[in-house]
Amino acid sequence: MLTSDLKIISSNVRKDIINMLGLAGSGHPGGSLSAVELVVSLYFKHMKFNLKNVNDPDRDYFVLSKGHVCPVLYAVLAQLGCFSHDELFTLRKTGSRLQGHPAKDKKLPGIEVSTGSLGYGLSIGAGIATGMKQAKKNNKVYVLMGDGEQQEGSIWEAAMSASHYKLDNLCAIVDNNGLQIDGVTKDVMNVEPLADKYRAFGWDVIEINGHNLDEIDNAYAQFKATTGKPTAIIAKTVKGKGVSYMENLAEWHGKIPSKELIEKALLEIDASIK
Repeated sequence: MLTSDLKIISSNVRKDIINMLGLAGSGHPGGSLSAVELVVSLYFKHMKFNLKNVNDPDRDYFVLSKGHVCPVLYAVLAQLGCFSHDELFTLRKTGSRLQGHPAKDKKLPGIEVSTGSLGYGLSIGAGIATGMKQAKKNNKVYVLMGDGEQQEGSIWEAAMSASHYKLDNLCAIVDNNGLQIDGVTKDVMNVEPLADKYRAFGWDVIEINGHNLDEIDNAYAQFKATTGKPTAIIAKTVKGKGVSYMENLAEWHGKIPSKELIEKALLEIDASIK
């Protein structure tokens, strides 16, 4: 798929995120918007994902470790046609399959695991990757995490394990937007230098601009060509990307804009498409 097509899809995903969160009246816009290009490129270009059979045993796996940014995953799955686009707007409603964190028991197509408690996604991904290795299968496993999430000790246990068992079918993606719910990540608990830490744990590390689709494309391709070690993609991103009044502000981690600000956001995103 062309980069120009992925840009349009990314803009449409951003509009869906704003609209669904606005209707829900709660949720997490900042981190959902920062991860858009990373998830769009993965699903529309790189990941083996069978729309006719989302449980295809030969599929690749995606684990959304920072489960609170599920609006970006829901929007991408709807854009792919996994379920009706109208269902997006049931987000966080009673009885909806689109809960505030991904819930596998809701049987929403494309949800591999229930996530929400930060720090567990990489362990889950490493477990799946280990199983694939033992079964001598070629499935890839992608885990999307936040940078604040790197403060969790379980991340580093999984990182050590993945390197020890040479899980070259495992790709950790860090949405490194520099902010978390309590403020600037480096002030809450500094996790830098992330790239050096993952290298020290024996990972292949790729540092990219997480909104540059060409860099993202090259990073995923490099992961698929790497053997003997897991890959960490450290993606520098902007929290609230695409909405001027949200960008680089921690307050938009879990805050919903007013009706007027929603309209402003949609106009800005439309302008970016044009």
